[in-house]
Amino acid sequence: MQESNSSPVIATKRHHSAAFKRKILELIEQPGASVAGVALEHGINANLVFKWRRAKLARKPPAGPARQTVLLPVTVDPQESYLPVAPGSRPAVVKEGVIEIHLAGARLVLRGSVDPANLRSVVLALRETA
Repeated sequence: MQESNSSPVIATKRHHSAAFKRKILELIEQPGASVAGVALEHGINANLVFKWRRAKLARKPPAGPARQTVLLPVTVDPQESYLPVAPGSRPAVVKEGVIEIHLAGARLVLRGSVDPANLRSVVLALRETA
């Protein structure tokens, strides 16, 4: 058996600084940027850049619409009777009356008996479209 004169290839793992990773991730977020192109320009493998991006997304809380408290104008009709509701009890469903809500560019008018659970579902759906 003949021995080879070439030395064995030792794989070394390169370590990149956090600043370098941030720079690469900022570059790939630019409009029209290509992950493969940025990786090639900086002498790294595109799969490594994808790995860094996945790690960054895993650390970041999910981006969602900013929730703000919205105060709506309320008027009380002095001719209507309003009964106080005891804490912990469910309010009685009013048989007659009108509820008008302006939300997310929509106007919602409810007449007669209103189911609170259904109303909540409709309001949440309107907020999601806003």
